[in-house]
Amino acid sequence: MSENLIVGEGTSLEAWNQSRSLAQLPVISAEILVPVGSRAVIIAPHPDDELLGFGGLMRQLLQLGRAMQLISVTDGGASHPGSSAWPTERLAVVRPLESAQALRRLDLPLDRMEWLRGGFSDSAVASQEQALSRFIEHNLRPTDVVFVTWELDGHSDHEATGRAALLAAQNVGAQCYQVPIWAWHWAQPEDELIPWKRARKILLDPTTVARKRHAADAFDSQLQGDPEIGLSPVLTAVVLERLLQPFEVVFL
Repeated sequence: MSENLIVGEGTSLEAWNQSRSLAQLPVISAEILVPVGSRAVIIAPHPDDELLGFGGLMRQLLQLGRAMQLISVTDGGASHPGSSAWPTERLAVVRPLESAQALRRLDLPLDRMEWLRGGFSDSAVASQEQALSRFIEHNLRPTDVVFVTWELDGHSDHEATGRAALLAAQNVGAQCYQVPIWAWHWAQPEDELIPWKRARKILLDPTTVARKRHAADAFDSQLQGDPEIGLSPVLTAVVLERLLQPFEVVFL
């Protein structure tokens, strides 16, 4: 992937709605993805990735009574570079709190999952990839099913986290599935870079979609930029409308 594919407004939701490849994806259920007796391990490079990529799936898995572990790789402190309104020190505190609020809005009680903080540096995960893989491996079981960002997602932290999780899962014999998040921004509707043959849709009911949308509003820091330095919000309306569809996609 190139250095930075996340520029401009990206591919529109209207364009994705006309995608034959996306429309024809086979459907898979949370129950099939995580069999009885397995634990789901959700690995988020930044606070908010767990909601945007896996929020509906997480809600379905807890409704099924599956055990769950959430690993937050970084604290998201580098999301507003150069901002005096959102300095790293403030973001490092605020963003995990936003994640906790978002999980509550999804009806995911925090006492029903194990939540680990990796403590790795935001925007520099690739330089710590081996250490991250060891950290993930240490916290995995062979019967786990890992869900992580796609290793070609177009964001360096997402890609490094995807690679690290895949290696860790292979080392312990766990299953690992990857999920696109920023790919919806840079990819085209029939893009051959998307592994369509491995892609499956997880359908979300209207209540779950509404909960996910409400949960996204908890990420106040990402909904705000910094006009003083010309910094746009990370989660613009265009970004959110692409990520709050009545389905999530997973690569098997």
